[in-house]
Amino acid sequence: MTVERLLAWSLLLTLIPVVFLVAAGAGAFVYAAVVFVHTLGSIVRHPFPVGHHVGLFLLDIDLFLIGATLLISAVGFYELFVREIDSDESSPLPRWLRMEDLNDLKRRIIAMIVLVLAVTFVEAVVDDSSAHQVLDLGAGIAAVIVALTAFLRLGHGQNGE
Repeated sequence: MTVERLLAWSLLLTLIPVVFLVAAGAGAFVYAAVVFVHTLGSIVRHPFPVGHHVGLFLLDIDLFLIGATLLISAVGFYELFVREIDSDESSPLPRWLRMEDLNDLKRRIIAMIVLVLAVTFVEAVVDDSSAHQVLDLGAGIAAVIVALTAFLRLGHGQNGE
């Protein structure tokens, strides 16, 4: 009984990554806000060429998505290993963010990674990279997305879902 109780209490160690993931997510949001303010200043000083500024806004989207991914990971770790977050009227946790098992967390993180990869690709296209570089990057991103999708599909097949 003591070993079981110790193991149950050891799950509280996951509060360490929860704290750091929240801090990292907040850092990504703050950094994105700083990039946004800098971008606005840059646009006011030099409004052209437009494409470069669009790339900076895409960088902002990337940073906000990365911050959101970190927060989703923090919520997932907390719900899966510490305790379920009550989703009643007073709780700000949306229903779609509830984590029932590790597969829920994997699905959400992989979906966010795919979004970040897509924005990164568009950012490379807008930044006027060479056609060969864009093609290489696109092929690499497509391969990663296919691999992640296969990972999710095969993982669910084993669980009977």
